[in-house]
Amino acid sequence: MRKKRIEKESFMKGVFVLMVSQILVKILGVVYKLYLTNREGFGDKGNAIYSSGFQIYALFLTVSSIGVPNAVSKLISEKVAIGDHKGAYKIFKIALITFGLLGFACSVILFLGAKTISQSFLQIPEAELTLVALSPSIFFVSISCVIKGYFNGRENLKVTANSQTLEQLFKTILSIILVEIVSIASGVDTTIMAAGANLATTLATILCFSYLYRYYKSFKKEIAWEIKNTVNHQPTRIRRTLKEILSVSIPMSITGIMGTINKNIDSMTVVRGLKTFLSEEMAKIEYGILSGKVDTLVTLPMSFNMAFATALVPSISSAKAVGDIATIRKRVSFSILITILIGLPFMVGMILFAEPILKLLFPNATSGSFIYQISCLSIIFIVLEQTICGTLHGLGKMMLPAISLGVGVIVKLILNLLLIPINPQEFILGGTAGAAFATAVCHMVSVIIQFYVLKREIRLKLDYKKFVIKPFIAVIIMGVISYQSYLFLLSRIASSKLSTILGLGIAVIIYLIMLVILKVFSEEEYHMIPYGKKFYDFFKKPRLYGKR
Repeated sequence: MRKKRIEKESFMKGVFVLMVSQILVKILGVVYKLYLTNREGFGDKGNAIYSSGFQIYALFLTVSSIGVPNAVSKLISEKVAIGDHKGAYKIFKIALITFGLLGFACSVILFLGAKTISQSFLQIPEAELTLVALSPSIFFVSISCVIKGYFNGRENLKVTANSQTLEQLFKTILSIILVEIVSIASGVDTTIMAAGANLATTLATILCFSYLYRYYKSFKKEIAWEIKNTVNHQPTRIRRTLKEILSVSIPMSITGIMGTINKNIDSMTVVRGLKTFLSEEMAKIEYGILSGKVDTLVTLPMSFNMAFATALVPSISSAKAVGDIATIRKRVSFSILITILIGLPFMVGMILFAEPILKLLFPNATSGSFIYQISCLSIIFIVLEQTICGTLHGLGKMMLPAISLGVGVIVKLILNLLLIPINPQEFILGGTAGAAFATAVCHMVSVIIQFYVLKREIRLKLDYKKFVIKPFIAVIIMGVISYQSYLFLLSRIASSKLSTILGLGIAVIIYLIMLVILKVFSEEEYHMIPYGKKFYDFFKKPRLYGKR
């Protein structure tokens, strides 16, 4: 039998590859966000223009492509699991044409409607150019997502990982280059600079598509061989296949749309609400703090956890296709555990070090520490929502995540309208902090609904001590020791930046030590982690970690 070059990866290996990619993507994203925020003439005002336009673009992107990779990967994985490679490739071709046309239509609508959207919906006329600059990328992202979904469905996640890293690398480099060029040419015009930064996004998506297309072409012969040797293929009409694709992609897209609407609620209500007690200029700056600096930092943990949400869909779909419920429970419980262990330390650490982090990363725009702290409350709910959503999609519960997040979005809208117009001097959760608090409540509501359904669906039983008590003990000890160390270093070292870096480094070390001391992972769970067996053997030799 001919050896295939397209290999399936183990679940945790795929997660690990994606996680490394997401970390690199987020680091690169922080780099260009730091550059933009600290760049003379850009700052919080530039972030407001950049982010408001980007959120509208994200909404169009959601309609045309957000649910596509997971939808395609789910359908492909089900076909591949039973050996129907011909059916899998047919799904890929039809999806490519369908979402390519939809992406093109959304690009045209955004391009032609940029002026109306920026003036009527956002009330930030300066965002018009950013929308125009972003519009072509919707088409390229749409078809790129189908290619990613095809390879994800084959549990070959390196394709997605590499493309994401390359896209963010291009985006970071091009953002800096274009903003500098535009700055010189326009005489430091913030509006033009924001448009230049978003043009970099479009160019990066085009380059990313080029990489994916070349990768796909390099495997055409192997794909043709698989199709020739397919088994269990049941011919279906194009209309039926298209209906099958849309029945999965539409609910997933609705979930994405709800997430994007969540962000757009801020873009449409924050400036409006703040203008009841602030000038328009100050209101835009406040929104820039929330949408630029704060959102960039708060979404950092999502990069570590996104890998589980992506890998769980095809993994659980294929396990369900062959009736392997035990594997589903095992992967879901382990993914939830890792998600909690990622989200909690980020939440606690960022709340404690909010002001030092802002001073470290944004020395020219340090305001917003309280807004940042309130926003951090949503971290644990956002990452849990990612993981549970991927699980429910893999199980075929397509609409549940959309419905649950929709309920959360309604709650957020109500809270935004009530809290934002209140002056923070009258109520601590008024103003921009109110929007941040509303986001946390939104995701909390969504997670509660999703977890209830998941637990009932697969009869999931989680050890309260393992999943709640031990992680909380670990983060409390981490927080106390690291912050006290930071204060001690601050009193002994002149540099607050160095004290912050060392304090955060101590937090990481203490947290990892506590996970070992508390024996959060079993031997079997260590073996599920890439290179985990080596860690377990290392801990076991000096009896740092023994059998339970």
